[in-house]
Amino acid sequence: MLQLGFVSAILADYDLESVFKFAAEHRFQCVEVMCWPTDNSDSRRYAGVTHLDVDNLNVDRINQLQQQYGVTISGLGYYPNPLDPDGEKAEFYREHIKKVIRAAAKLSVPVVNTFIGRNPALNITDNLKLFADHWPAIVQEAEAANVKIGIENCPMWFTNDEWPGGKNLATTPAIWDRMFEIIPSRALGLNYDPSHLIWQMMDEVRPIYDYRDRLHHIHLKDVKLYRDKLNRVGIMANPLEYHSPKLPGLGDVRWRDFFAALTDVRYRGPVCIEVEDKAYEGSTADVQTAILTARNYLSQFLVL
Repeated sequence: MLQLGFVSAILADYDLESVFKFAAEHRFQCVEVMCWPTDNSDSRRYAGVTHLDVDNLNVDRINQLQQQYGVTISGLGYYPNPLDPDGEKAEFYREHIKKVIRAAAKLSVPVVNTFIGRNPALNITDNLKLFADHWPAIVQEAEAANVKIGIENCPMWFTNDEWPGGKNLATTPAIWDRMFEIIPSRALGLNYDPSHLIWQMMDEVRPIYDYRDRLHHIHLKDVKLYRDKLNRVGIMANPLEYHSPKLPGLGDVRWRDFFAALTDVRYRGPVCIEVEDKAYEGSTADVQTAILTARNYLSQFLVL
């Protein structure tokens, strides 16, 4: 059925073996492993973490760790802006995504999770043109490797430098439809996170039914919408002025309906906790508590 895991970015100070060991000791079946380039990281919160260096890949060692701890890699994760307005940066990001895809194939990992990217200063139509120019080559790489691409639906609009359009195009069902029309390959799908629809005032459950054939990976993150703050600043404010990421069960995602939908569409695959709750960032113990608190809440929907 569903395989519970977590996103390794939250354990940034751990090495890969320590990540697997923590997962095994606490009854996780899988981990999404971060693969940022070691010489071109990112200072953004939860970014720039390298638990698996695709430029120096030790396939035997990684497979040995999975067998030793009984924990599998649900997907390889790398979340830059592949449509960055700086063409040189964008090209570097796209080429590294291809490296991650090739690493996934060597490790028999089924999916690579990432962002489409976006030029924040351009409208959706113009960004879709950029997508049509640059993404077919990435998808072709994935098809050749028999690896799927899971696009997370995070708008990447949280800080002032990401204003006004955010740094990820793939934010709504209407845009997903256009993406899948431009590139109809089934290799391209979603790494679906319900929390991002909450603060966009959208139904977070309906897409599970509508995109059942495009669900390549699932993130489990919650979000709290503060209506009193929203009433003061409005939806055109920086989104963090009226919402905050939370652990599953501590926000507004309808988790019972969410898991009912996953079972309705017969989803079989990884569901990975993503921790971005600032209330649990004070220490390593806080981080561990966050992961385990989320696990305990989600256990009512899963067999651990």
